[in-house]
Amino acid sequence: MINDSNSMNGRTGTRKRITYRFTSAIWVLMFGMILLSACSTQQKLGKAARTALLDDSTLRHAHVGIAVFDPGTGRYLYQHNADRYFVPASNIKIVSAYAAMKYLGDSLPGLRYAKTEQGIFLQGTGDPSFLHSDFTVHPVFQFLKQQEQPLFLDVSNWKAEALGDGWSWNDYSYSYMVERSPLPVYGNVIHWYQEKQEPEKYDSSQPDVSISIYSIPEVNWKVRFNPDEKARRFAVVRSKDANIFTITEGKENKAEAEVPFVTEGVASALELLKDTLGKEIRQIEGPLPNTLRYQLIRSQPVDALLKPMMARSDNFYAEQVLMMVSQQLLGEINEEKLIDSLLRTSLKDLPQAPRWADGSGLSRYNLFSPLDFIHLLGKINTEFGMDRVKNVFSTGGTGTLGSIYRQDSGYIYAKTGTLSGVVCLSGYLYTRKAKWLQFSILINNHRGSAAAIRRKTEQFLRELREKY
Repeated sequence: MINDSNSMNGRTGTRKRITYRFTSAIWVLMFGMILLSACSTQQKLGKAARTALLDDSTLRHAHVGIAVFDPGTGRYLYQHNADRYFVPASNIKIVSAYAAMKYLGDSLPGLRYAKTEQGIFLQGTGDPSFLHSDFTVHPVFQFLKQQEQPLFLDVSNWKAEALGDGWSWNDYSYSYMVERSPLPVYGNVIHWYQEKQEPEKYDSSQPDVSISIYSIPEVNWKVRFNPDEKARRFAVVRSKDANIFTITEGKENKAEAEVPFVTEGVASALELLKDTLGKEIRQIEGPLPNTLRYQLIRSQPVDALLKPMMARSDNFYAEQVLMMVSQQLLGEINEEKLIDSLLRTSLKDLPQAPRWADGSGLSRYNLFSPLDFIHLLGKINTEFGMDRVKNVFSTGGTGTLGSIYRQDSGYIYAKTGTLSGVVCLSGYLYTRKAKWLQFSILINNHRGSAAAIRRKTEQFLRELREKY
């Protein structure tokens, strides 16, 4: 007698085995299709990268690193030397922006103060917006102006140096290498102006043209004039270690020059503030009262500083951002100590364990990989959202992207980086197929035109946007 039940179980088992095999085959097929698609994408982007960048005669002997990541799928679409170290120049400002967004809150820490019977004790936080021409409202200045008690400045929290590690010492007089300090004023620069005026009526006893040269803020520092009559351009150069300025008259009717001043810690700031405030702030030299309890005055919205920092690649803002974060987290302004702390905490998961030397990217000691920037861009998007990214990062046709990516305005948000022999770009790209991608392109040791290389980079990213 046949046992129908066992017979059915056998057939059911057979069906199950067939089903499992069929399902496994589907998965293998799907996995193979995904793998082929990924390989195809990698190959296509590899061809685009070779055409636009890698095979270009200008970059044939340069070091090029590229990473393109799709957060939607969690896959890298393309990598070339993506895990190698590069000098990132001003792409470092992406790291500084992340630190500010994460630790400074909504508004900048403007000044710390403690009121006592002897007077008001002040402590700088490194806020670069104080009396800076970018801002029209200055809460810290208004606070100081209103005080009637004596003012004392405590600089015991300043543990940094005026110039960063690895900066080029002979750039000291250029506006892109402003000294760092605990109490910046006027952006730690002097604006010099030359204006020429034709006389309204001809008078043979008067010169044909009157020349006015002045500074904002006004200074009582030493000024020398260069008697070079052949000079065509107005120029102001500062002595290396002193606030002595040499001025060369130019042929222009109107011209200006922006020159950093020697901060001397806070000595120069206090000298300038004495005239602006109409009162003296005295630096403390000696022990502080044990009972000081500092309160904080906030100044500007954080993103009101980060937006111009990223747009014009402002080195001074980027450096002072780390000073403010250091004060907030460590209770002192110590950039080296802060960097070490961040690399051991919120940035400990960066893929290549970078070497991080400063906040601006002026230092060639900085070493990051394209994968580091991809990871960092992902953290910024995840923690703060794309709306804030779009507000802080520059898009095509704006900021340092002003002359490029004009067709992609609103579709690319990125940060440039440029030093001699270095061109970098890292950021976000929205493709025609509605995908948000993260990319990092770091180019070192080239001997060509930076503008031409930027165009080549634009060509590669435009193809990426059109096809993916």
